[in-house]
Amino acid sequence: MSHARQLGRDHWPFRHYKRGVGPASSPRARAVAHWAAATPALPLLIIFVVVFTDLADGTGKIWLPLLAAAPALAAATSRPLGVLGVGLLASLLGAVIGVRHGMPVSELTVVLAALITVAGAGALASALRGRRERVLAAVRSVAETAQHALLKPVPETVGPFQVAVHYSAAAAEARIGGDLYALIPTPYGVRMIVGDVRGKGLPAVGTAALVLGVFREAAYDEPDLLDVVCRIERSLARNLGHDDFVTAVVAGYPEPGRLEMVNCGHAPPLMVRGTEVVAVDPVRPAPPIGLRALSGESPSLQVVPFGEGEQLLLYTDGVTEARDAGRAFYPLADGLSRHLCDDPARTLAALHEELLDHVGGRLHDDAALLLVRKPVVADPAVPAGPVPGGLALTGTCVVRPLTDLPEPAGGDALDDREGAA
Repeated sequence: MSHARQLGRDHWPFRHYKRGVGPASSPRARAVAHWAAATPALPLLIIFVVVFTDLADGTGKIWLPLLAAAPALAAATSRPLGVLGVGLLASLLGAVIGVRHGMPVSELTVVLAALITVAGAGALASALRGRRERVLAAVRSVAETAQHALLKPVPETVGPFQVAVHYSAAAAEARIGGDLYALIPTPYGVRMIVGDVRGKGLPAVGTAALVLGVFREAAYDEPDLLDVVCRIERSLARNLGHDDFVTAVVAGYPEPGRLEMVNCGHAPPLMVRGTEVVAVDPVRPAPPIGLRALSGESPSLQVVPFGEGEQLLLYTDGVTEARDAGRAFYPLADGLSRHLCDDPARTLAALHEELLDHVGGRLHDDAALLLVRKPVVADPAVPAGPVPGGLALTGTCVVRPLTDLPEPAGGDALDDREGAA
């Protein structure tokens, strides 16, 4: 996919080299142009230094072995044709310098044989490197496709919510890991899940795929959110080992102002009300999904109010357990307070940048963030456009303070809207 195509552009630039090669050019001219485009500058610089040294003070004979470094370096960046070209150039110039200084034939033959051997080995290494890069590009393409199939892109709006998601796999080349998320509209309102599978690698990815598949089916079928969790539990009990489990928060929005949550051993979500960020701890802690049979505890349904302008952040422990150089954890609640705005995508982008700065550039665990916001809906009873006193209302943005306005009828409702804004 796109990453594979980008990899191809980064490592095979000569394919797009057009300068000086027109339709009427000869095959020899095209071959020379392709070789020139594939030849890096550093090997040529080494050859130039040896030749210049010989012309300047006549000591090029001493530096002849250095010419072998040119094809060796070319093998790291060029295709086999470019490596052989550099080796051929180094051999020809080495022979000229040797003849010019009257080197014995046996000594010159050894130097040239070394140059040819290094060039041949470099060309072989270049061919193997190119093959590995093509395999890596194919694997990354498959991983990217699997990610889109497993963690489907979430639109900016789902039902009544603004939504943003940010996912980072600890294995950057793999692109997928054991963290999972989903948010879907159902006949019973918008439902969402964020979870973390025990372990890493392909087994964790397989478990995440199983959980998401069951959730997407059960969320449409089961009117009760607890029944959705029970469906996932039964499925995992049939397919996982005794020590495998998944921590997760399953939430639903069945009706305006009512948010239901079931927390199964996961980190508590963060609720944003105004400028206050509070953790929604479970009233009765429940074990992770997959461990109910061992503990005997059943999950409980927790209902919290969720009104206009409020936001809910679901996340995995890869965020809160990220450490800096001093082994300090990332303060997610404080970071959310600093970067909070009415656009969830901007909020998560700022959080992710700060998280990367905190850990020094790279996460060591999978990290998922899901932020939903209930937008403030303008009261249809309030007309749009100018109102008495020069106040302009656009959505929920007030241009002038309400104290500058005459008291309208139903002023209590207007004050309530200002408080919500």
